[in-house]
Amino acid sequence: MIRKCLFPAAGYGTRFLPATKSMPKEMLPVVNKPLIQYSVEEAIEAGLTNMAIVTGRGKRSMEDHFDVSYELEHQIKGSDKEDHLKGIRTIMDSCTFSYTRQIEMKGLGHAILTGEPLIGDEAFAVVLADDLCLTEGGDGVLAQMVKLYKQFRCSIVAIEEVPMDEVHKYGVIKGEMIRDDIFQINEMVEKPATEDAPSNLAIIGRYILTPDIFDILINTTPGVGGEVQITDALMQQAKEGCVLGYKFKGKRFDCGSIAGFIDATNYCYKTFY
Repeated sequence: MIRKCLFPAAGYGTRFLPATKSMPKEMLPVVNKPLIQYSVEEAIEAGLTNMAIVTGRGKRSMEDHFDVSYELEHQIKGSDKEDHLKGIRTIMDSCTFSYTRQIEMKGLGHAILTGEPLIGDEAFAVVLADDLCLTEGGDGVLAQMVKLYKQFRCSIVAIEEVPMDEVHKYGVIKGEMIRDDIFQINEMVEKPATEDAPSNLAIIGRYILTPDIFDILINTTPGVGGEVQITDALMQQAKEGCVLGYKFKGKRFDCGSIAGFIDATNYCYKTFY
């Protein structure tokens, strides 16, 4: 039912300068795999086979990563180093990639709208690669959300509890509890001040969106920071129908921050290597 996953990946990654001056933040390696590869693997595990990536200037290395490197592969052919490419070869055999560019950085909502030609009129997932989500056994976060979509057939956002002094970094929701891990959202605020936050339930970088979100985004005026916010569009969708917040099972690392990136690297090295 859901075949496509959209990766907004046009941002500048300014928190990692100077490393990201010429290197996309999505290509920063957690141990020996770039962030974007972890995200694509999560999408494949959820049954998604069409990867749609919204890029920008200076992001060509992402396209090259998911392509054949004839010179490199010729040089290491027959050596034990070939084993290091098994994972990326499996990805390339398992799915397709399409790309479009976001010419101007106008917010996450605008990035998702830019990806509409790659998605069409069908429900789809959105993954922000700098939110690295990992599970030890059981379904990945996106697979959990795809299963929920099959049951509820509406937009779903992944949420987790964060300290109240950090709510200003996130979109924050409030809703009616359907079960202990699912909320029907009735309020959603982007980057609120602590005193204005409706709760400490923050939206993280995993979404399942129904295709009517594109029509809503077209008519969504710029919000916080002068950007088109996906939270504003989702709030409109919630008023007209239903949007769910899902408290996922697993660990999430904010790899858009240096501290979160280091934590993710240490965790992955100890757990998987």
